Amino acid sequence: MNDALHVESHLQSSEVLRDIVIGMSDGLTVPFALAAGLSGAVDSTHVVVIAGIAEIAAGSIAMGLGGYLAGKTEQDHYASELKREYYEVDKFPEKEREEVREFFESIGLSDTLQQAAVAEIAKDKDGWVEFMMQYELKLEKPDPKRAQKSAVNIGLSYIVGGIIPLSPYFFTVNPYDGLQWSVVLTLICLFIFGFFKSRMTGVNPWSGALKVTLIGAVAAGAAFAVARLFGAH
Repeated sequence: MNDALHVESHLQSSEVLRDIVIGMSDGLTVPFALAAGLSGAVDSTHVVVIAGIAEIAAGSIAMGLGGYLAGKTEQDHYASELKREYYEVDKFPEKEREEVREFFESIGLSDTLQQAAVAEIAKDKDGWVEFMMQYELKLEKPDPKRAQKSAVNIGLSYIVGGIIPLSPYFFTVNPYDGLQWSVVLTLICLFIFGFFKSRMTGVNPWSGALKVTLIGAVAAGAAFAVARLFGAH
């Protein structure tokens, strides 16, 4: 009983962490690149701040909506497969019994135990269908509130990530000064974020941190260079 509770908690935590990673990853990178680009094209930090806030608002909504739709798709897929499995159990019970037997055969049960296990599972149609969903289709029942939770987690993470590269511009007058502080602060945060993200996913944390930092730096550098190039004409 305790093991089951532990696994469920672990799965929920993994989903929240995944949402945070998705939101923070884009939240740190996109507003950073936007602010860097604007810093090469305008003379006022006020413009950078206003544009940055607008981007964070739009980006958090878009990312949150993406998380919501992904969660709804997962729920719809599960519901569709559940309906199909009930249909197959009703219309093709012998075929479904054989699939259950083959599962127990694959894990090494004797013929006698296979038949006994099949007979026991087939007594309860709901339990039978749940068994097929989990062990034949490898589908776990999604949290009915997963879509809403994912939208909130990703959206808020994007906002937190986006505020970091934008924050120096609140305290500077010259966009170049804001950019310098933004680069230092954001690259440090990208490195820390990449380190823990890589540890969580089993990748070498140091190389992962460097890759994430490099991606952010290249994106910001490219945006700044393009803004300067077109601003010069």
